This record gives sequence, C-alpha cells and structure tokens, in this order.
Amino acid sequence: MPTTLFSDIEYLKGVGKARGEKYRKLGVTSPYELIYHIPRDYLDFRTHVPVAGAVLNEYNVLKLTVFRKMPPQRIKGGLVICKAAASDGTDDILIVVYNNVYGFQALREGETYYMYGKVSGNFLRKEISSPVYIKADEQVLIQPKYHLTQGLSVNMIRANMQQALEIMRREPFETLSPDILRKYDLAPLMWSLENIHFPESELAAETARRRLAFDELLKLQIGMSIMKSRSRRSTAYKMDPSVDTDEFTKGLPFELTDDQKKAVDEIVSDLCSSVPMNRLLQGDVGSGKTAVAAAACYFASKNGVQSALMAPTEILAVQHFKTLSGFLEPFGVRVSLLTGSMTAKKKASVREGIEAGEIDVVVGTHAIIQKDVEYRSLGLVITDEQHRFGVAQRAALAEKGDYPHKLVMSATPIPRTLALIIYGDLDISAITQLPKGRKPVKTYAVTGKLRSRAFGFVRERLDEGRQAYVVCPMIEESESELFAVKTYAENAAKGDLKGYTTALLHGKMRAAEKDKTMQLFRDGEIQVLICTTVVEVGVDVPNAAVMVIENAERFGLSQLHQLRGRVGRGGFESSCILITDNTTDDCVKRMKIMSSTSDGFKISEEDLKMRGPGDFFGNAQHGLPPLKIADIACNMELMNRAQVCAKELLEDDPLLEKPQNRALKMDVMRLFSKDIIG
Repeated sequence: MPTTLFSDIEYLKGVGKARGEKYRKLGVTSPYELIYHIPRDYLDFRTHVPVAGAVLNEYNVLKLTVFRKMPPQRIKGGLVICKAAASDGTDDILIVVYNNVYGFQALREGETYYMYGKVSGNFLRKEISSPVYIKADEQVLIQPKYHLTQGLSVNMIRANMQQALEIMRREPFETLSPDILRKYDLAPLMWSLENIHFPESELAAETARRRLAFDELLKLQIGMSIMKSRSRRSTAYKMDPSVDTDEFTKGLPFELTDDQKKAVDEIVSDLCSSVPMNRLLQGDVGSGKTAVAAAACYFASKNGVQSALMAPTEILAVQHFKTLSGFLEPFGVRVSLLTGSMTAKKKASVREGIEAGEIDVVVGTHAIIQKDVEYRSLGLVITDEQHRFGVAQRAALAEKGDYPHKLVMSATPIPRTLALIIYGDLDISAITQLPKGRKPVKTYAVTGKLRSRAFGFVRERLDEGRQAYVVCPMIEESESELFAVKTYAENAAKGDLKGYTTALLHGKMRAAEKDKTMQLFRDGEIQVLICTTVVEVGVDVPNAAVMVIENAERFGLSQLHQLRGRVGRGGFESSCILITDNTTDDCVKRMKIMSSTSDGFKISEEDLKMRGPGDFFGNAQHGLPPLKIADIACNMELMNRAQVCAKELLEDDPLLEKPQNRALKMDVMRLFSKDIIG
C-alpha cells in the first residue's frame, strides 16, 4: 500500500520506526505534519567566501573540494572525531566532524560542496567545525534550518521533506478557491509549501510564508466563528432588566470607576439576552475586576439564578471567596467555597447546598466541575485567568447549566490583536483605569553590583512595618549560573535579611503547605516571602510594599508586570527593584519599558512585538491551536484580511459543505480538536 500524506510518519521512505519516534517528539506524526514543520530560518549558500577571507570564530559559507578523508578517531567517553582535508583551489582547510560518522561518510573525496560552519584557527591553519553542507551542483542554494531533536539532523529532515512533498505532488490539493486566491493576492498552496522549504529566492520564501500565514489565521478565525455560533444557542436564563444593581454598587465602600460601570452595564445587558453571554473582562492588575464580577453575581442572584466562579489555584479561589463574600453577603447573597483540600464532610455539605439552591454563588477550583456537583439553576459561569484552563475544563463548567452565560476574567492585559485570536469567540470589556487612590509602583532596574543597596532599601521598608517579596526564576539548581531558590533563601536569611522572618514559597510545594505559608504572610507573621512565580496571579497582601526580582531578564515583560502587581495594593508607596546583569540591547530595552510605564496594555503590546505570540503566555495552555507561521505583531493587515475572508466564507457556506471548501474544513478540523469543530 503506497504511503499517503496521512500515513504514519515511519512509513515515509527513509524514516522507519526509530526515526519515526524522533519525529513524534517534534509533534510530527505524518508526512502531512512534516510538510507543516516550517523552517525556523534559512542558510544562503549563494554568499560563499574564500578560505583566506573567512572571519575567524564566526560562521562562514565556503566552497570546498574534499581531497583526503582520514580514519575516524575514537576518544574518551565514546566520542568519535572525523577529519577531512579540503581546498577552495587556493587555500587548504581541515573539516572536523564530531560524533556524526553517518554524516561524515556521505562526504566523497573529489566532490565539491558548499559548507556552512564555524571557522577557527589562525592565518596559517584553519578548520571548519561540523559544517552543514550541500553538493555544489545543488539547484536550490537557499536551504532550510529546522527545529531539531536529538538524533534528527537538518540533512535528514531535508531528505524526508523532499519525499513528503513528492507525495503531495502525486495527490495535490488546494484549500482555497481560485476566486479567493485572486482576491487576496495569494500564491497556490503547492507552490507555497515547496517554496517555504526550498525557496527559489528570498521573495519566493516571503510570498510562500504570506500564503501559509494567511491560511493559519483564516483557519483560526473559522474555527473561532464556529465555536462562537455554537454558543449562540438560546439560554434558559434570560434575566429581567428591571432588576436594579444600584443598591449593590451604591452599597460598596468605594465608587466604581467609569470603566467598571461600563463593564457592569455591558454584562447586565448580555445577561438579559436570550443568547448566552460570552464575554471577556480584561483589566490590569488591581483594576477592580472582582467588583464587576460581584455585581454580575448580585444581578444573577436577584434573578433567582446561581453563579459559579472557577479560579486556577486554591490560593486564588480562597481570595475570591473572601472578596465576594465581603461584597455580597451584606445584601443577602449566599457565597460558598468548594476546593479539593476541604474535608469530605464539608464538601458533601456544600454540594447539598448547591443542589438545593441554598447557595447563590459557588467559588472554587476545578472541584466545582466534578461530576458529583449538581447545580439547581447555574445561569452564570465565571472563569478567572481562562488561558490557564484547557478547553475541556471550561466546557465542563458550562455544561453544568442549560447554556449558562459565561464571563471570563483576565488580569493579563492582552493586546486587542492577540485577544481577538485567543478569545475570538468572546466579546471584550476592558477596564483601563485604576481605582481612585491607587499609586503606581515605582520601578528601578539595577545590576547585581547594587544588590546590597537594594536590600538596604528593603530593610528600611520592613523596619517601617511593611512586607516584601523576593522573586527568583528557578526552583531547582538545574542551571549553575542562576540562583537556586532554596540556597538563595538560606543565604538571604543569614545575610541581607538576617534578623527578619523569611519563608520560601515555590511551585513544587504541596497545596496545603503553600496555603499555610501564604496565610502566614497575609497575617503579617512572615515579613519577606522568597518565592518563584507562584505569586504571579492574584495573591493580595495590602501590606506588601516592595518586591525584588532576581534575574529579571528571565521573565517576559507581561510576567514582570504581573509580578509587580503584587505590591502597591494598600495605601503605601510601593517599589519594585529589577536585578539583572544582562546588558544586551534587548534586555536594556525591556528594563527601560518596565521602569517607564505601569500601563499593562502598553507593556503587553511591547511584549508581543519583542517575543511574538508563541511565547506570550510562557508555558500556559490557552487551549487553542498554536500559531506556527503567522506573527501577529507583524501580520495585522493579514489578520484583518483573514477575518474578512472567514466572514465571507461562512456567510456563503456556514458549515463549509460546498465541494470547494471541503479541504479547508478538513484542515480546520485537524487544527482544532474534533469535539470543538464537529
């Protein structure tokens, strides 16, 4: 049976079982997925230099003829060194290949190659180390560089890629109609896939990338639109607009900002619709999203409907429970907590209250979506930091009611461009103002030479009765050049923070241990919390007025901003000190941005420009397909065109059932899980 695009990758000529396992590590399970393993960069073999003109200790392209191969040498530790002498017709050079006998064997005496590698040595004797090479008679001189894994070389992937493209030439398909290709000035799919891997020129590579980026954005938009239309079924919880929220908002101990009032109005309007609300409430750290969520819960309860708020961690769930109880219980709204660490007896009691309708608002972790939790009338579902939950978890909570209204809260200020992609199935409310009286956190970036002065400043704040965070990026001594948090905490307690009560908090601790430490810090019994990014989201200690972040270069701008948001939550002037010895232009620029603005939306725009969408959330899973080709920061015009195209396609063919759209529908289904796009 011939190999097809969707056969197992190991059946592709030249792959086999062992190499197939290596490909699976890269997420490549079929020739089709291999074709979409897009080059991260290219090697241009057209720009070769003579051996005499090679820049020492830099990467160069040389055109060399191999004239003598020496026998491989085995050295300690099982390493094999292979050497060959070569010439460019004027000067000789030594080719040195480490631990790759297979690659070395492919070199032939008398053959001429283009070689790319690091050239070292001196005026008299030069060598090129482990070069990437192609034969000099190769037609395509711009060659792809791929993300690799151990046991897979660039040359192996290139050879396998040629095989996969050959299969596609035998069974070609096109996902877009000729009309769309003409309208949006796009290259054909087959040509684009050939030229993204083996481009005829820089222009060909760019044209191919544009087509494939458009495809990716289009498929994402279509998938999101289908998700959105599915959520537009009628809800059983259309609420009464005559119920007034004024009693609640006027009874709060502070006045809502204009942004908060607008968000409450938008949410109330959605809750009174027969279509389920699907809204994202975006707001910077400390902008007062919980007060808006409380108003929504109040409105729901006055309509006789239950609400549920799901938080990603127990610490955050407990905090939301305390805040919502304080806001809502004076108005007779019954709030209860449900988390995994509660006793079986307490959980059973809460579950009974939920089922009987005696609890109006349930706050908890994923414990609130377990099968044994039955709601009497769940009409409003709120998730906090939604990108930390998988699609399945969010769906499980929504299924607890009869198409309930959904509100998503996020303290990660996401640029609107990225929000449209990640939360494309949601309407967006943004809170950009901070509550009255909130002072911006003063931020300073310093090198390690000023560490002792920085801690002198920390001690002054502690002596005034304030508390502090010290954030480190690691929890294990896995990289010798970085502080290991445990060792760092021990040293700090004996040195810079001697005489003050310190405690360690990191992600590997048990939940109960974390909660206990956090509670002691909240109660003021711990003066300095030395921690990892476990404090990034939501922890609220108003007395904490100073934060030190070690190795600040290890964090993205948005993460630094999230961390900084843990201080400045009380009435005290607060500070954040970023310590880094990294003086690269990129790092200096990031530290300047952090020191000059406290606007989370501005910071996130810069973060997106500097790091790209792939890294925007670190390792968090926002539950949507990753973008492999499109760069949202640079592809705004393309994204807008893809949105228009998706809209036109779905208006004409809502289920993509027309013959010309079937290949596109299959691609959308492959990109999204089949339970989301059916």
